[in-house]
This record gives sequence, C-alpha cells and structure tokens, in this order.
Amino acid sequence: MRQYTPCRQATNLRGGSSVSATEPLTLASRQAAAPARIRVNALAKRYGRLDVFRDLTFEVGEREIVSIVGPSGCGKTTLLRCVDGLMPADEGEVLVDGKRVLAPIPGVAMVFQHFGLFPWKTVYDNVAYGLRMAGSSRKDIARKVPYFVDLVGLSGFEKAYPFQMSGGMQQRCGLARALAVEPSVLLMDEPFAAVDAQTREILQLELLRIWDERPTAMLFVTHSIDEAVLMGHRVLVLKGRPAGIFEAIEVDLPHPRSRATLSDPRFAALREHVWNTLKDEARRAELQLQH
Repeated sequence: MRQYTPCRQATNLRGGSSVSATEPLTLASRQAAAPARIRVNALAKRYGRLDVFRDLTFEVGEREIVSIVGPSGCGKTTLLRCVDGLMPADEGEVLVDGKRVLAPIPGVAMVFQHFGLFPWKTVYDNVAYGLRMAGSSRKDIARKVPYFVDLVGLSGFEKAYPFQMSGGMQQRCGLARALAVEPSVLLMDEPFAAVDAQTREILQLELLRIWDERPTAMLFVTHSIDEAVLMGHRVLVLKGRPAGIFEAIEVDLPHPRSRATLSDPRFAALREHVWNTLKDEARRAELQLQH
C-alpha cells in the first residue's frame, strides 16, 4: 500500500558507499562520513535560582540516534525543548543544519510521551495536521498520509478516533504525524513510557525498522537503560546538579538491531556500564525528590 515514495535521506548508515548492514559503526567513521545535523554548544538552562544543566556540548550526525539518560530532574525534556526551539536557553546555542535555533523551525519534529493527539480528529486528520500547518496541498496530503499510516502499521484505522485505540496505537499515530512532515531531526521524549512492557518492546523494534528505512538525526530521551542501549548509536549520560554530560558511551552493536540484540553479551555489558554510571546519582535524585 505504500505508494507514496518519500525523499530518502540516505541509502546506508554512513552516507557513502554501501556497507554491510551488520557491520558495527564507530563514532569516528560516522563523524568522518557525514556532517553534524545538530550541534549543541555550551548550552545552559536555569529556572530562577535553579541551574538545570550547564555547558552541554555535543553533536548528532545526520544519520545517528543519540540516546539521553539521566536521573529525574536533570533536564532531559528541557534539553529537547531547547533543541526544538520551544524554550530559550540561558547560555550557549543550538544549531540545526548550521542555523541557530531561536524558535521552532521546519524540519524538526517531536514525539511526546503522552501521544499529543487531538481527540476530536481521526487518525487520518491527526497525521495530516502537520502537513496542513505546513501548507501542503490536498494532493500531497492525500498521497503522504496513507503512506505514513501504513508505515507505522495503522492501515485500516484511518477513520478511528484516539479514544477508540490502545495506547500503542495512539503512539503509532503520533509517530506517523511526526514522520509525515519528513523531518531531518526527530526528537523523542520518552515516547514509549506510557504503554505496557510488551507494547513498548514492539514499538521499539518498529521504530528501529522505520529508522532503517528512513534514517535521520534522532535525539531519544528515556529513563530505560535497556531502551537507550537498544536504540542509540551513542548514549549520553547526564549527571550532577546542574547536570552535565558525564560520559558519552559508544554503542558498538551491529545493525539492523532486533530482539536478538537483547541477548547479545555486548548489549548486557553496555547496559551494565550505563547502569553503574547512573545508579548512585539516580538514588540521590530520588531522595531529593522525596524531600
């Protein structure tokens, strides 16, 4: 059914000559092959006297998924909102394709934890919303919406309303809405946190499949260490008060990733490394929130 043929952003993960899909990609090879899509330079954010994070500096390649983990209250969602232009930073800058982000810009889409669907709109109209706001023609909308509805596995539910769908189906709809505008940057704010464990695993693998078909720059915020390692090419660990990047961990697992990745000994070793990096900080954050 996927009759609409979108602009492919890449034919392979490195952006150059064809490589094996099971070949692990090193950070150095990705950075050498493709320019950064997102640059965050010395970013800082404060709420009154509270310094949320300070001096955040990192890049995301144009075909790279970077996971972000950290204890509650370290500013993960705030960081995404700064990258999206929804919230101004107090210091530093965010650049997307070399242009400073001062307000929401075309080409950047966010998927929210709690779906963010319009309850009075059908699946079709929710997916079409961003296209209509961008001024797409009816002809373009009629071509693109069915394609992206099918891409996320919702064919046959175009006329359904959010209240008629499960949480997993609602999140698929939110993902289709973000993908329909064909963004160069996807910002994922704990997108699977509100669904049950089985649905979460299904959606993780579905998103990886979609990314393999349509690679883009992605920032993926999560509280789940397993999810961060499964999804990301790198994991940025935020720690401290104000938060900073304590460590950037290269995830040298092969692509395409699948359920079998979860039983890979290297996956277990990476998960343990991230957990050991975070566990003391997470406990301190929990005690601070309780008081």
